[in-house]
Amino acid sequence: MRLYAAAPARCARQVLGDLMLLAWIAGWAWVGRQVHESTLELAGPGRATASAADDMAGRFHDVEGRIGGLPGVGDDLAAPFSGAAEAAESLAAAGRSQVETVEDVALLAGIAVFLIPVLLVAVLYVPLRIRFVRRAYAARHLAGSDPALLALRALANQPLRALTRISDDPVGAWRDGDPAVVRRLADLELRDLGLRR
Repeated sequence: MRLYAAAPARCARQVLGDLMLLAWIAGWAWVGRQVHESTLELAGPGRATASAADDMAGRFHDVEGRIGGLPGVGDDLAAPFSGAAEAAESLAAAGRSQVETVEDVALLAGIAVFLIPVLLVAVLYVPLRIRFVRRAYAARHLAGSDPALLALRALANQPLRALTRISDDPVGAWRDGDPAVVRRLADLELRDLGLRR
């Protein structure tokens, strides 16, 4: 299976196209990573809120535990601190929820920034490369096993002036099975595909 044309100019274009596709993918992977990391910075306030609220809830629970141990009035005095600790825990949970949301958005934004441009180019370029590889494989197979069929393809696809340079009556020569004309027609079609015999 041949990935690149035998003709140097066409081969150079194909190699350059493949390298440009790889550079395009690498560039957008870098951009997607930067978008992901930049978006993650938005989680900083949520982390700070969660950390401060957890610290505050811990302190309220400490005060609640100390006051709750006072005989007679401890439970009544500890109740407001218990409520404040629960409120701080709720605030910490909201901060953690914000961090999780920002992390999810950062991941999706990074993936989207990478995939959209890469897929747009890949959908256009990769089928062309696959088509070349398939056509080159089929043409090489035909050239080795049945050049007359490749010559017929040349008769159907090539311009008339290219055909008349090979023979004054290329169709008649093909019908008669003239091996020199058939070979030259097959070579013409191979050359058009960027291949050599």
